[in-house]
Amino acid sequence: MMASLVSTQYNSTLSKFKLLRNNPALSVLTSTRRKYSSKDGAGIEYLHKSVVPTMHYQKSLPRLPVPKLEDTIRRYLAAQRPLLNDEQYSNTEKVANDFQSGVGKQLHEELAALDKNNKHTSYISAPWFDMYLSARESVVLNFNPFMSFNPDPKPEYNDQLVRATNMVCSAVRFMKTLRAGLLEPEVFHLNPAKSDTDSFKRLIRWVPPSISWFGAYMVNAYPLDMSQYFRLFNSTRIPKYKRDELLTDNKGRHLLIVRRGNLYVFDALDRDGNLIKPAEVQAHLNYILSDPTQAPSFPLGVLTSENRDTWAGLRQKLLDAGNGEALHLVDSALFCLCLDEEVMRDYIHISHNMLHGDGCNRWYDKSFSIILAKDGQAAINFEHSWGDGVAVLRFQNEVFKDTTEKPLVGPGSKPAAVDSSSAVHRLEFKLTDELKAGITKAKENFQAAVSKLTIDAMEFKKGGKEQLKKKKLSPDAISQLAFQMGFLRQYGQTVATYESCSTAAFKHGRTETIRPATIHTKRCAKAFIEQPGQHTVEQLQGLLNECSKYHGQLTKEAAMGQGFDRHLFAMRYLANSKGMALHSFYQDPAYAAINHNILSTSTLTSPAVSLGGFAPVVPDGFGVGYGVHDEWIGCNVSSYPARNVHEFLKCVHKSLEDIFTVLDGKPIN
Repeated sequence: MMASLVSTQYNSTLSKFKLLRNNPALSVLTSTRRKYSSKDGAGIEYLHKSVVPTMHYQKSLPRLPVPKLEDTIRRYLAAQRPLLNDEQYSNTEKVANDFQSGVGKQLHEELAALDKNNKHTSYISAPWFDMYLSARESVVLNFNPFMSFNPDPKPEYNDQLVRATNMVCSAVRFMKTLRAGLLEPEVFHLNPAKSDTDSFKRLIRWVPPSISWFGAYMVNAYPLDMSQYFRLFNSTRIPKYKRDELLTDNKGRHLLIVRRGNLYVFDALDRDGNLIKPAEVQAHLNYILSDPTQAPSFPLGVLTSENRDTWAGLRQKLLDAGNGEALHLVDSALFCLCLDEEVMRDYIHISHNMLHGDGCNRWYDKSFSIILAKDGQAAINFEHSWGDGVAVLRFQNEVFKDTTEKPLVGPGSKPAAVDSSSAVHRLEFKLTDELKAGITKAKENFQAAVSKLTIDAMEFKKGGKEQLKKKKLSPDAISQLAFQMGFLRQYGQTVATYESCSTAAFKHGRTETIRPATIHTKRCAKAFIEQPGQHTVEQLQGLLNECSKYHGQLTKEAAMGQGFDRHLFAMRYLANSKGMALHSFYQDPAYAAINHNILSTSTLTSPAVSLGGFAPVVPDGFGVGYGVHDEWIGCNVSSYPARNVHEFLKCVHKSLEDIFTVLDGKPIN
């Protein structure tokens, strides 16, 4: 009876949940409405002590829905419409309808049955892991993104040694808080005055985990999936032939530090699992920064930038040469800290350094690396297969808050008088001629790849989130429209566009795709660029409203697991796993084209983050990182030689100028 009641309540609640999730900000789940509050008495070991256990909501999270097949095909065709001419669209529509009534129906039913039999997870989780781990391209540029920290507001705390010490201590404290179950659960608060309160937390902690999600829902709060968090620490992607593996070894108490391409380790935790004294961390890092050892001729880290099969073969040769113990220390380290020797010149230099660097002072396979330049500029570069930006951003927010509000060392702190020479170990590797040749080749391949990448940034200062909200327009929709206008202005085309959207509101959710190129953005972009004189200001404002409304709908659908991309991907994955011949739907040139994402976009705003970035996902594409702030809009964009990123940003800037001119009630010049 109880199970039946809960099931009925669950379905009813979930349908209301879908109706309520009507805030476009939910797509990125990085709103300031999620605040993390430290509790008194946390001590040096923990960031805070949450009243509600970290994983309290995990068991009762709603499951990621498998969309209805007819909805998926309808949404797919709607996304294809602006990309195809009438003849192409007619053909794609025919193939899609044939798929829906035949093979697609069979695959969908099998996927739904498989999902029903695996209620502990989501239908996308295993295929998504497999997609990442089976990819053979280098993780550098192709997968690993970066997010740079804002500088410490107290300039003297941006000293490389001081900031590195504080970040290591805060990162270890985060890890200990997480593992003790004392980290505040990740919750999206739509009404924080009710849900983000001590009284509510004291109440909800007594609600059984099997139904706790409902308790949060009743006060308009939405707990998020935290299943990826355990992979943050002691984790590494291990190269294997055809498919890599993820290794997590919680027994590791040591850090991996890279400087001048040399690898070092020291224990950040004592034998009881407690953080060593901050002054000792400072002493050990100072010892590494003062080490006169020159950069090795054959830096091992560059191998992690290689093709995965090539790296797998070379790793086996490293093991055969007797380097197993040293490699295990690298793989099982809490995380990687990269101490760079360069001073950052500007945002472009920061982007290049934090996205790829020189290839030698990195270990790209670690779950994440904290990178600290000589001037204290800091960033996180993370390996993407184990998880998405939600977990990493939470970590980054907490570390920034802790290091800036409660630093454990300062400019006047003296490193402890300890023997760092016995505590710090520089790892030595036995290298055969074949391994040396492999490292040399990896360096050449790395340089060839990164030399083709161009990054440029743009800040639009004439308006931002506040002005757009006053006009009842979605800031994200207007940013995406500006990219569509910019590309049309530069290249005269509307092309496949990808916007990442978290589905962390569901158990083992990953991401869904928002498709920002729509019939509405195409119509609006053409009106602004090709026919501005043929429309009144009011008509142009009406077109902006249409774009905003439709983009908001797409965002809500994606956040609720109601996009089409993951569903189609999972059915294709299922067909491949069964050895089925692929239906003509998947062989349609239009299907290949919509998955060749020329505009790959992702948005991020956080008090901790200065900028984020990634490389294009296709050779003729742009990688567009952007943030919409209260009074301005920023873009950090990358491209390869096939595209001109500088011109693109000029076109985006001009598009934003035109949009804000029209919003001010003035005609476009």
